[in-house]
Amino acid sequence: MSFLDKIRACNAWRPEAFVPFVLEGERIGSLRPEAGEHLRRWPEHFAVNPKRISWIAAPAGFDARSAVLAEVVQGLAEAGAVGQLHGEHYPVTVGNREQARCLIDRASAPFFGMRAFGQHLNGFVRTARGIEMWIGQRAADRCLYPGCLDNLVAGGLPYGLSLTENLRKECAEEAGMSRAIADLAVPVGAITYCRDSERGLKPDVMYCYDLELPEDFEPHCTDGEVEGFHRLPIQEVAELVRDTGEFKLNCNLVIIDFLVRHGLLAQSDPDYLEIIKGLRAPLS
Repeated sequence: MSFLDKIRACNAWRPEAFVPFVLEGERIGSLRPEAGEHLRRWPEHFAVNPKRISWIAAPAGFDARSAVLAEVVQGLAEAGAVGQLHGEHYPVTVGNREQARCLIDRASAPFFGMRAFGQHLNGFVRTARGIEMWIGQRAADRCLYPGCLDNLVAGGLPYGLSLTENLRKECAEEAGMSRAIADLAVPVGAITYCRDSERGLKPDVMYCYDLELPEDFEPHCTDGEVEGFHRLPIQEVAELVRDTGEFKLNCNLVIIDFLVRHGLLAQSDPDYLEIIKGLRAPLS
């Protein structure tokens, strides 16, 4: 296996296998044709054909549109077409979060192939032996990737919270981190990928952060999502990413990006330029 394999795994999808979901001329999502068939239950809202699904007669207002989608998503959940709803809302947007057309429950975003946003933080320590990175291990009862390795802090970015507010919340919940320490996190860019998953298409944006931690810092989870932490030499982390499937899939990209930015992945690597390009893949 290679770093490039992990990037390709997060960008495995065929555009021709999805149908555009369109609102007022904008493609705001992408559905599998069989998923689109579920929307025939609401002919007053959706025009469904093999090449395009249009949201017709959509209300003009943000809240009214969100209410329509909430009704539809509730029906989809009751029919088993989407999983258990989170009650956490993501922006429906073709751009950034501030350009939201309306809101949708997080759990149903992949069904519609709508853009989702998250935040991932690399927590690391500089030691006499070199850089060591804090790695979380997901709880065995997690619905997605149970028991897999994870970034020290990672979570979805719901609408209505700023980047700073949500990062503080996630740092406190997942690593028992004080606000003062969380505020030392350095924004280092964003990673994008688009993947065909069991739940639908995931055109995702991950805002990334580096946080250099003191030698005596010890993370502890307060929300039950992580069952333990490991502080590992960065070379061991790199080998786990490159040679195993132990990490949650998208966390691999966050660590590869860290390796690139810290000069730990050689520019002479034959895959170097393709790796750089693959970390910023086009969204659907």
